[in-house]
Amino acid sequence: MKPVEMPTLTHPKTLLVAIHTPSNVTKNIQSYFEEFKNLVASNGIIYDEVYETRIRGIDPAYFLTKGKLEEVLDLVTKHQIEEVIISEPLSPQQERNLSELFHCRVFDRTQLILEIFEKGAQSAEGKTQVELAFLTHRKSRLAGRGIHMSQQGGRIGTRGPGETAKEKEMQHIERRMLKLKKELEQLEKTRETQRKRRLESGIKQICLIGYTNAGKSSILNALTHSQVLAEHKLFATLDTTTRELYIDGKKKGLISDTVGFIQQLPHHLIEAFKSTLTELLYAHLLFHVVDIADPNWQSHIQVVMEVLKELDVDKPMLYVFNKADLIPDKEVLEPAVKKYQPHVFTSAITPGGLEPLIEFLRTWKPT
Repeated sequence: MKPVEMPTLTHPKTLLVAIHTPSNVTKNIQSYFEEFKNLVASNGIIYDEVYETRIRGIDPAYFLTKGKLEEVLDLVTKHQIEEVIISEPLSPQQERNLSELFHCRVFDRTQLILEIFEKGAQSAEGKTQVELAFLTHRKSRLAGRGIHMSQQGGRIGTRGPGETAKEKEMQHIERRMLKLKKELEQLEKTRETQRKRRLESGIKQICLIGYTNAGKSSILNALTHSQVLAEHKLFATLDTTTRELYIDGKKKGLISDTVGFIQQLPHHLIEAFKSTLTELLYAHLLFHVVDIADPNWQSHIQVVMEVLKELDVDKPMLYVFNKADLIPDKEVLEPAVKKYQPHVFTSAITPGGLEPLIEFLRTWKPT
């Protein structure tokens, strides 16, 4: 009897195009490119080639300027690329133009992050929020979708001119979006009732915020002896998790982990997750967790602060400089961290690494 041969799994030949633009706040370009590769890996995508570049301006039709465009086209042709992933958000027109030029599928940072969220959402609310964001993105991509999408569907015996395929799909998307929004409104009413009950009871709320992969879930696990998923990948956890917090055997209140932020987080996602992120408005304290070992840690702080500003969140904050075990000499960082007050250095994975944070909580008196 012959052994059964397992089918060989194949993947489309994929090219990553990592671009550093004038609007990018990141100071360390190589670290930014590594983050892009981590996003791709977090989505389970295997890539074959990488093209890294810096551009001084953005072409409105193709995003890439003429010279860079020719270099990418040469790579696509030479390596018979079937899929191109761009590190930056593209307009619908730019995405279509690039797809037609390269004769393959092209998608951008927004699509990449949305797919990661789609795979990572576990709760019913999280899945609803991500689907709403996905449909918003898809709706923006419908315009100009080829001739076949614009053909009339009318026939003899039907009433009036037929609808285009595009119109039908648009109507389907809008109906689905309306249904999802109503579901989220109901979930928000439930959360509002729970929040009102909590506020009336006087229970204090702490929220962990920060750039993705800064170690928020690891800190939550260590402080509350929980088992929340804490993987070394971007957006490992998407659903808000809340646990009771005890210090020295005394209940301090509740502590919640929230979705991580990232540079150029798709606006559709911020909008979809606003109902969840409104919890930050009712927090008594924010722990802003920062991966101090990342070369771009100051840029990461800036990104998080911009999202908080968009959400109109202005709350007491403690900067938690995490992964300090990876910094051999913290004194070198003191001048840079001085302006972020108050702050503590922590390590969620080393014995006693959270003692500075626990000591802060011992003396913390909510206002």
